[in-house]
Amino acid sequence: MKLAAVVLAAGSATRFGSDKLSAPFHGEPLVFHAIRAARAAPVEKVVIVAHPALNIGVWAGEPCTEVVRMTSDGLSISLRAGLSASGEVDGLFVFLGDMPLVPHNAAQRLAEKIGDHYAALPRYHGTPGHPVLLSCRAFADVLTLTGDAGAAKLLRARSDVLFDDCPNPLIHLDVDRPEDLGWLARRGREEEE
Repeated sequence: MKLAAVVLAAGSATRFGSDKLSAPFHGEPLVFHAIRAARAAPVEKVVIVAHPALNIGVWAGEPCTEVVRMTSDGLSISLRAGLSASGEVDGLFVFLGDMPLVPHNAAQRLAEKIGDHYAALPRYHGTPGHPVLLSCRAFADVLTLTGDAGAAKLLRARSDVLFDDCPNPLIHLDVDRPEDLGWLARRGREEEE
């Protein structure tokens, strides 16, 4: 299977009040953690859909990494841009730039289990999380999405989505407000212990 990953990082972070994806987290910009998780996935290419002002730093020059610059308040627009830049692939992982602690082994597990399913997601205590792996069967539907609804809108309506039960709650944790950074850092340390 030929897979790619997209990191969605083009939003304006209105609830955070400033550029949250550049906010320091464990000594580097928050978004770098999501990019690292995407690069750890079993993919041939990583597409970073980034706000024009976001400093991608060293990642922009990495092999098999493409940066698409755009401003977007809607997940659907960023997701469509990432899909278009991914080229011809059999599946696409979706990572969110504000989720720095997604376990790196989650993507590998999804790739191994997706089979003929429309999509595959990790699930902790019955609630789906990230990353999401979309099969090529989902791509035409992704191109019809509008507004701030990501792929979740598509997946809720289907019976052929695989859920991989995951023992790690970090598949749910994102950053919306500045105080989330400290809380998330403490929570990540607890999960590692």
